[in-house]
Amino acid sequence: MSISVSIIEDDAGVRSLVADWIAHDEGLTLVSEHESVEGAIALLPSHRPDVVLVDINLSGQSGITCVRQLKAAMLETQFVVFTVFEDSDHIFDALTAGASGYLMKQTPREELLASIRQVYAGGSPMNSYIARKVVQWFQKKPQEPSRGRVEDLSARELEILRLLARGLAYKEMADVLGLGIGTINTHVRRIYHKLHVSSRGEAVSLFAPFPSEPRGPDRPGSK
Repeated sequence: MSISVSIIEDDAGVRSLVADWIAHDEGLTLVSEHESVEGAIALLPSHRPDVVLVDINLSGQSGITCVRQLKAAMLETQFVVFTVFEDSDHIFDALTAGASGYLMKQTPREELLASIRQVYAGGSPMNSYIARKVVQWFQKKPQEPSRGRVEDLSARELEILRLLARGLAYKEMADVLGLGIGTINTHVRRIYHKLHVSSRGEAVSLFAPFPSEPRGPDRPGSK
């Protein structure tokens, strides 16, 4: 059974060359050629090819936009991006849009034709460089959650953070500042919220001056 293929490419030279490769392969049938996203969206749903080769850098709309719109209407069709872009953003935008493969335009003739067969059979053709990019993306370590800045605290909150850094209990802080324990609790919650932390240790770790803070007479055990 022949595999039907369409091409979406606005470079006439590239489109003609790839069309010729497909047309002269016994197992493939060239169904249509399109030079714009608009033309492809209008006609391809009626052609329903098995595989579509799509360039990204098309005049007008992006090829990725084209894949996203057509895939929704052509669930059985496999889309393979055929492009010069090899950066991670384009790769993952294309894959999340619905592309099943991602090939570079310098892909040799035999490899391109084999990739069409591969994607039709359920594979996801990519050259080794693109595959490595995908692997690296999945291997990235999760980023540390962002922290707030001590500089964003009010004068009172900074004063309380300083006392937290010195190890005072809430009652001790209340006595030193002449405030109620409930008020100290409220200030501490606000400090945690502003610094995006959930414990005294995390808050204190952001307070650079605290290691050199002297032990004042209000700290139990001080002389």
